[in-house]
Amino acid sequence: MLPTKLHLEIVTPEKRLLSESVDEVVLPGREGYLGVLPGHAPLLTSLAIGRVEYRKGAETHYFALAWGFAEVLPEKVTILAEVAEGAEEIDLDRAKKKKEEIERAMKEAGSDFDFAKAQASLQKAIVRIELADLQIRQRGPGRKGGGGGKVPPADRGA
Repeated sequence: MLPTKLHLEIVTPEKRLLSESVDEVVLPGREGYLGVLPGHAPLLTSLAIGRVEYRKGAETHYFALAWGFAEVLPEKVTILAEVAEGAEEIDLDRAKKKKEEIERAMKEAGSDFDFAKAQASLQKAIVRIELADLQIRQRGPGRKGGGGGKVPPADRGA
């Protein structure tokens, strides 16, 4: 009989960020996003910069992620991430400021500038901004706190 839930763990070198039973996980693989449901065939994959989505019932939760690996088993998904942060932890103003700094540095770059590193940093900032915007829309204008990374089903594709 196929499992009906997945156990999702998200771990960074500093700490375990999440350990929960979920219905579905979407991962930012190196070749594109990968959807995982209970009973998925076992696999190992490297992860790129992007967002991890997981669904519990009607609520979708998000993490910003940069690099790592995922082990997928029929009943469990383990993400070993170099960098990860929950959507509710992201400071939108700080993320926007970082994006502007990177874009300015890229425009003013000399011949010894590391464009690959700057592009990766820019991509991380963009993912963080997108997730922070989702958090704000979910909470509503003028409200602080709460939300816990939860986005109603109507906002999923945004």
